Amino acid sequence: MIKLKNKTKKLLSAFILLLYLITTIQFNIPVEATVSNLRVHYIDVGQADSILIQQGNQNMLIDAGNNEDDKLVVAYLKKQGVKKIDVLIGTHTDEDHIGGLDTVIKTFSIGKIYMPKITTTTKTYQDVVLAIKSKKMKVTVPKVGETFRIGTSQCVLLSPNGTKYNAPNDYSIVTKVKYGNNSFLFMGDAEKISENQILAKKLDIKADVIKIGHHGSNTSTSSAFLSKVNPKYALITCGKGNAYAHPQQAVMTLLKSKKIPVYRTDQVGTIVATSNGKTISFDKKVGNYNIGTTIKKPTNLKPVTPVKKPIVIPKKPAVVVKAIYVTKTGKKYHLGTCSSLSKSKIAITLKNAKAQRYTPCSICKPPQ
Repeated sequence: MIKLKNKTKKLLSAFILLLYLITTIQFNIPVEATVSNLRVHYIDVGQADSILIQQGNQNMLIDAGNNEDDKLVVAYLKKQGVKKIDVLIGTHTDEDHIGGLDTVIKTFSIGKIYMPKITTTTKTYQDVVLAIKSKKMKVTVPKVGETFRIGTSQCVLLSPNGTKYNAPNDYSIVTKVKYGNNSFLFMGDAEKISENQILAKKLDIKADVIKIGHHGSNTSTSSAFLSKVNPKYALITCGKGNAYAHPQQAVMTLLKSKKIPVYRTDQVGTIVATSNGKTISFDKKVGNYNIGTTIKKPTNLKPVTPVKKPIVIPKKPAVVVKAIYVTKTGKKYHLGTCSSLSKSKIAITLKNAKAQRYTPCSICKPPQ
């Protein structure tokens, strides 16, 4: 009888130990494994946009740069361990935002695709549509107030709040991502019309970090909107020496007046922000409030003395033709100063460019 009791006690002890181990494995380990920081990658794609958001084991990509940036974006995503993009957002139809989307869609497993209800006849847009069809997927039109999760972070769509705009930029999908006590606002190219509609609806736009709309153009970031967001940090995605002199004076003056630190891809390249739900850190140094590079006219030139002898005008004035270039994989031709030529630069005549069906770059505006 005594032996039976001892045996029962041993079995009971073994059962309790087994139950403890099972509980630890099933409930404790997965919880610890899924807890991770939120990482926001503002990828340097020059005068364009591409933002990767990662939390837990899920990924969201907002835009994918110009057509020529597709390989750069894909390579960067793979380097970050991305195999599936759970949510893909094409903020609007401009080439500098959806140019690389077709390659991204073909390369990765895609969960859901958001794009605004607007179409264009551009080849860039058609390429994206064909890529989506090749995966037998459909586009989801954003609804203001719609929410979803990336990992444990909460995401909400804040625009567009209208159906007809004069400028494609105002169709931009604005997204807010909240992780713990930290929040990030992604403005796409939304201009002041869109900002005012968001304010009129009294949507929650307070955020620690704002990706400034339209690359720091004066068309975006009104004082009233920025005050409502009340960010601790601002981030501007633009190309060094871009043709639009982004970021522009009014925006930089406003940010400086509010003493908001600015991080800029044109000054430091790709920027990664990391949040643990309480604090946010950046992997690059804060930038300055200088406006975009512009060509300034000399101010110290002496007055020109009038020439007394008659000026001879040649019968056939010389025509200055600007040199144009293409890239190995691109579909457009560019001026030599275009930011899209950072990787490859192949000289070509305008006649040959047209013969080979290259089209002019919409950013640097080469001769046509």
